[in-house]
Amino acid sequence: MESAIPPHLATDRTAAPGPRPGWQPPYPSFVARFAPSVTRVAMAYFGVQYRSDNEPAIVRTALADLDAACADADGPGRVDRAAYVDEAGFRTVVTIAYWDDPARHERWFAAVRPRWLRADGFFVEVLRPSTARFETLFSNDRIEGVAHLAGTLSGEVREHAYWGGARDRVPLGQRDRLDPGAPPAVVDDGQRRVVRGQHNLCLIRSGQDWTDTDGDERRMYLDEVEPVLRAGMDFLRDHGRAIGCYANRYLRVVGADGTFADKTFGMSWWRSLADLDRWAKDHPTHKAIFGQAMKYLSTLGPAARLRLYHEVTVAAADEQYFEYVGCHPGTGLLGAVAVDEAGRR
Repeated sequence: MESAIPPHLATDRTAAPGPRPGWQPPYPSFVARFAPSVTRVAMAYFGVQYRSDNEPAIVRTALADLDAACADADGPGRVDRAAYVDEAGFRTVVTIAYWDDPARHERWFAAVRPRWLRADGFFVEVLRPSTARFETLFSNDRIEGVAHLAGTLSGEVREHAYWGGARDRVPLGQRDRLDPGAPPAVVDDGQRRVVRGQHNLCLIRSGQDWTDTDGDERRMYLDEVEPVLRAGMDFLRDHGRAIGCYANRYLRVVGADGTFADKTFGMSWWRSLADLDRWAKDHPTHKAIFGQAMKYLSTLGPAARLRLYHEVTVAAADEQYFEYVGCHPGTGLLGAVAVDEAGRR
């Protein structure tokens, strides 16, 4: 059994306890293995929100232009698209692009950013973390998200299936408490709002793939597990700020043909990894999710075809960029900024 932390990033652990000696996880899990030459990645979330039931022409054009740009020489190594309806009733499409070469990303982003942020309702959220600042976890061998840049997974790892495992998989967490810095703030206000990030801001993308399920397993997931998951995601969306969740999106993946895939994921911005840990360990909404998941997995055992994964990033302040054009005040990191008496942020 391997350590989740690759040898080239391993050091003596001082800031977190790690799994207890002799820990044997009850089920297998795997992590993405990046080459030592990859020292930083970029994760860019391009979003657009609108009220109408039908996708407006400006949105269709912008998405087509973004798709074309992603095919450029400096374009991302992986692109995903997903959609959801947010807490204010806006239909929102999010395109997620990943790079393992920061220089390529910077050249590409400099050209694409002003074209994407073309009108009200468009936004972009970017992290460029070092590989010491994020971790991944997979229940199987199907790669998702940033792991596509690595192209390979580890063998079975030991740092999982206990509370606090995510912290133990973040390489920087070996010697750093990952405490949060000063909260986000708007640094350029008006119709175009740029938000200053927060040191050790935490982002989790946590996904579910029921593509391969059928029969009783599919019914069990859709009728018993997914509604509890959705309730937890709705709680974080509507009430998460009280427990340190700045914003939560529960998105469904859109396939290459434009139809919804049998995949969803939660995307949550958190004040700190510690806040995320506390919700996962102690909050009734996550206890309900965990309980249903354990019931599902214990019923099906190794025959379960549901595939689960996540990626957790704890980004430095200078690794973040957030810009929103004419978006409603609860959008993304705008929701983390205090509202003054005039209702402006």
